[in-house]
Formats: sequence, structure tokens, C-alpha cells
Amino acid sequence: MLRIHHLDLGMLRLRNPILACSLVGGCGGRRQNLRANSSLSARTWRKPEAGWMKLNFDGSSKNSTRIASIGGVYRDHEGAFVLGYAERIGTATSSVAELAALRRGLELAVRNGWQRVWAEGDYKMVVNVVHDHAEVRSEEDMRQWREIAALLQLFDDMAVSHVYRGGNKVAHGFAKLGHKAARPRVWHVAPPDEVLQFLRRDAELS
Repeated sequence: MLRIHHLDLGMLRLRNPILACSLVGGCGGRRQNLRANSSLSARTWRKPEAGWMKLNFDGSSKNSTRIASIGGVYRDHEGAFVLGYAERIGTATSSVAELAALRRGLELAVRNGWQRVWAEGDYKMVVNVVHDHAEVRSEEDMRQWREIAALLQLFDDMAVSHVYRGGNKVAHGFAKLGHKAARPRVWHVAPPDEVLQFLRRDAELS
């Protein structure tokens, strides 16, 4: 039986737990518990605890053309694949692609009724924006962040953390698939062959 890694018991509330409300002009509806991982950045993928869904997200922007794509994956507390997504988003910077990948992942969580989500990515700026209200770089970054902020209000419990690229390979694989996608794709239950080896590797290491 694979060993389950629970969410860090030292996880802290964000310094500004209703940051989303301040950015979109007032807080209506529920008041969620936003958390940030207090531990150092992880090097491998970790399972969420029971009752949580874990999102790993990634954005990809090609250096020469800035053609960008996004991707992400949801897994449960047993490490089982639940959902994956990938799509092209036109031309965009790396920061816009990463923010768009998180936004799309949160939209899918809302659509599926998941209320406790742990989001993890390998682009530290995105984690810093959510956690510390770090300054975004451009108008398009801000537009993406405002949409994320509005979505954050819809969750009962939310966590965010940074992982190094080695622990985010499944999401990176979905983002690469996005470059090839003629239309937005969502996979349920059965993942595409291109990410299977990374899913198995994460399961063995977690």
C-alpha cells in the first residue's frame, strides 16, 4: 500500500485571508479559509489529505513566438487521476500562461462542486501573488488575477503551494498537450498516454 502524505499540519492562513474580496471590490457570499504552505518548496509531488482535491497546474509559452498553452491535473487523496485539462490560449507571456492555468483549474473545480482544493504550481510568482499579494507584471496579469480572486471566494477551504518542476511533470505534460490541441480538452477518469509515466512516478514517490 502506498504511503499517504497529508497536508502539512503547519499550514498557515494567508496574511490577508480575504485578499480576493479586496481586489474585486467587496466580499459577498461565503468567507473561505485560504491557506499557504508554510514549509519549503517541495521537490516531489505529495498527496492531499482525505476530503481534498489536489490541482497541479502549468503554463507554457514558447520563447520565439510566445504561443502559449495551459494544462493541469486533479488527483484525490489516494493519488488517483480524476481530471486533466489542456488548451492553447494564443500569444501570452509565461506569467499570463501560469495564471491562466490556475484560473482554468479553479473553474473546473467550481463546475465539479469541489470545495476543498490544494493548488500547486512551479512558477513561484503565482504562489506569491496569492499568498503575499505580490505585484503582478502587466495589465493582462492583473486581468487573470482578478478572475482568480473572484473564483477563490467560491471555495470553503483553499491551499496553495510551490513545487519544483520535478514534482510538477504531470501538469507540464498536459500543458505540452495544449500546444497540439485544436480545441480545449478535458479528460475524465482515464488520462492521456503522454502523462501516464509521470502519474506512475508520482504514485511511487508519494
